[in-house]
Amino acid sequence: MRAARLISMVLLLQSRETMTAGELARELEVSERTVYRDMEALSAAGVPVYADQGRGGGYRLVGGYRTRLTGLTREEAEALFLSGLPGPAGEMGRGDAVAAAELKVLAALPASLRDAPSRANQRFHLDAPGWFGAAGPPPLLRDLARAVWEDERVELRYRRGDAEVAREAEPYGLVLKSGTWYLVARVAGAPRTYRVDRVTDVRPTGDVFDRDEGFDLAAHWREQAAEFLRSILRAEVTVRLSPAGRRILRYAVEPYAARRAVEDAGEPDEAGWVVTTLPVESLDVAASQLMRLGPEAEVLAPPALRERMAEGAARLARLYASRPRD
Repeated sequence: MRAARLISMVLLLQSRETMTAGELARELEVSERTVYRDMEALSAAGVPVYADQGRGGGYRLVGGYRTRLTGLTREEAEALFLSGLPGPAGEMGRGDAVAAAELKVLAALPASLRDAPSRANQRFHLDAPGWFGAAGPPPLLRDLARAVWEDERVELRYRRGDAEVAREAEPYGLVLKSGTWYLVARVAGAPRTYRVDRVTDVRPTGDVFDRDEGFDLAAHWREQAAEFLRSILRAEVTVRLSPAGRRILRYAVEPYAARRAVEDAGEPDEAGWVVTTLPVESLDVAASQLMRLGPEAEVLAPPALRERMAEGAARLARLYASRPRD
């Protein structure tokens, strides 16, 4: 996001010659302090930006400096227009900002790359929500996104079961996972994760918190997701899978569990069947999941689950042995 903002800043100075820190801050929807930091970054990168002091002063580019982003390759230009994610950005209230940034970048591209956005849009589209998810973003997503952008401490009310809890939180980031938004926030000095659709109230405190610049949102989310899977897949069952069973296993169980089972599988026998260990949430859940595989999977252990599968198979056989009812 900062890289796009720096490009926008240079393009604004190219088009208007001189702009004050306040004008740049309003145009880019950031604080003046952010503008000062960005100007220092541009100068350090070799962009000849100069600050005129006094009344009528402001920032300008020295010597008619122009940039046309001519260093971009076609692949880089097309990837740039794939990275906007207009759907999720719009849900956070940043759709107009993304569109404006794309227009500015497009204006700076050489003529040979002007077709980059149309090529990307014709070939790729992101539809993040799941098929049967609730329509529309959570009602408080934009309020939380604003707090994330501004590093503003908030008071949250959050639905937990049948009760509501209140927390003072420092919102660090938002994550979109399978159509569901999550808030990662620091609460009482430790990172916590909340489903945004369970947040019932957001009240800014007016205080700005000091962000830990070493915090890596993507790395934190990967670690939390892996820990979540480990926490819910607490049991294991031993199964025997046919070649077809191995192929369709990922449609019956959690993808993580399916990958583990395939990776841990032994050598196939003469008919191609393999024995492996499958992580499951519970024996009840395992019975429901493995029944979907029908004759392509055999439970070997534990005995209680094998008996349950045999009982289910017998009931199914009796059901189909009788004539269909009118």
